[in-house]
Amino acid sequence: MPRYLDPKNDLTFKRIFGEHKHLCMSLLNSILPLDVPIISIEYLPVELTPEIPENKNSIVDVRCIDQNGRQFIVEMQMYWTDAFTSRVLFNASKAYVRQLTKGKDYKYLQPVYALAFVNEIFEPTKPEEYYHHYKIVNVQDTNEQIKGLEFVFIELPKFKPGNKGEKKLHELWLDFLNIEDATVHVPAELFDEADTREALGYLEEGAYTEAQMNAYDHYWDIISTEKMFLSSAFADGMAEGKAEGKAEERFEIVRNSLRAGLPVKTISQITGLSPEEIEALK
Repeated sequence: MPRYLDPKNDLTFKRIFGEHKHLCMSLLNSILPLDVPIISIEYLPVELTPEIPENKNSIVDVRCIDQNGRQFIVEMQMYWTDAFTSRVLFNASKAYVRQLTKGKDYKYLQPVYALAFVNEIFEPTKPEEYYHHYKIVNVQDTNEQIKGLEFVFIELPKFKPGNKGEKKLHELWLDFLNIEDATVHVPAELFDEADTREALGYLEEGAYTEAQMNAYDHYWDIISTEKMFLSSAFADGMAEGKAEGKAEERFEIVRNSLRAGLPVKTISQITGLSPEEIEALK
């Protein structure tokens, strides 16, 4: 019986949705509120955005453009920070603006959709709402919309599978994304749908080389270390009111020391971090 990896990992997510266009289209069509379905896409380079010190490695990106020129930015965020919403807004806005090359008319601008899957709960006061759709609307009449940018945030831990029987592809993909590492038994319905059945094949542990599995495990090491930094900074901030500054300071010390070629042992003595934690930040 095969063991399945976690699709939220950088390696697996990009293999499935960044290398197989039909699976990426299936995900986007089933999750986003689109008036016109996507029938073809081309991948685009991932945007370069200002670095967020406390979660620079926790975000997985896939970008693409469809047959109508609409752009889609898909992100998997492993843990929530307040800065993440600003990053999503920045990414989408930059993608929208960059369409307007010299001499091009504004009427040719096409919408940009940002789809962010978050592996944490960021709206605890709304326990039943896992799907959050934002767009630019008139405050007095929300039916009046300025088209161009739309955002969908999904809190994966809040999603609960529906009743047994036939499921919409929307629910099947969320079931799929909630698979955890080393899972043996996955929801049977995922095998009934061609797209999710194919995606499961790309999650089988046996489909990866030893080097790829090392990269897979290294990603989790990085995420664990970043979470440790964030938790430590938050605890310090509760006492001293300097959480963000402390997190940035510790990250910068490690990064600058590594860039300067200092031995890991020396960096460990400076920062108080273990060699394993420092290695995870390389």
